[in-house]
Amino acid sequence: MDLFSHSWAALRTAVAGLADEDFARPSGCTGWLVRDLVCHLVVDAQDVLITLATPTTAEPTRDAVTYWAVSDTPPSGDDPLDALTVRLAAAYEEPRLLKFHLDDVGSAAGRAAGLADPEQRVATQDMVLTVRDYLSAYVLEWTLHHLDLTAHLPGAPPPPAEGLARSRAMLERIAGTAFPASWSDRQALRIGTGRRAPTEAERSELGPSAARLPLVLG
Repeated sequence: MDLFSHSWAALRTAVAGLADEDFARPSGCTGWLVRDLVCHLVVDAQDVLITLATPTTAEPTRDAVTYWAVSDTPPSGDDPLDALTVRLAAAYEEPRLLKFHLDDVGSAAGRAAGLADPEQRVATQDMVLTVRDYLSAYVLEWTLHHLDLTAHLPGAPPPPAEGLARSRAMLERIAGTAFPASWSDRQALRIGTGRRAPTEAERSELGPSAARLPLVLG
C-alpha cells in the first residue's frame, strides 16, 4: 500500500517538474509523446478512483500478478483507445492544464488509496481483487510509465528504487523466470516488456527465456 503511494507520488512529481517543451518530446510508449502519456496517467488515476469506489462481496478472481493480460505483440499505436488518448492530449493545448488535471485527479486517487481497506474486494474489468492486490498491480503500472516518461529526458528524476525492485519481481513472476542477475531492474523491465530490444549479448544471457519475450502487458 505504501509503495503504491510512493511510486505514484514520485511519478506525479516528475510530471510536475517537466518544462513545457518536454511535453512535445517522444515518450517510451510507441506512438506517444510525453503529453499523450501524461493524459493516459489522468485516465489511469480515474480508473483507480472508479475501482476503489466499486466494492464487491464476490470472491477474488485475480491477484496482483494475474491481473495483467499478457501478449507478445507490442502496441502499434493504432488502437482506437490509444488514438483517443492522443486527441485528448492535444485538446489540452497548454501543458499547465494537463499538469493541473493530473495533479487534481491524481491527488484524489492517492488519497482514496490511502483511505482504502487493503482487504476490501473491488471489481474492475470483469475481475475481482482485494484492494491490496489491485494497488500492488499498479506499482508496476506506475513504474513502467515512469520509465516511459523519462525515456528521452535523462535529467528527469527516475522511479523509486523500491518500485523498480518490486516491479522487476512482479514481472519475473509473470514471465515465470528470473532475468539475469547482472541486469539492473531498469534494464530487466525495459527489455522484459519490449520497451527496447535486447542486444545480442543480452539475448545470450537470457538463453531459452529470450523466446518468451517481450511480455506486453495490458
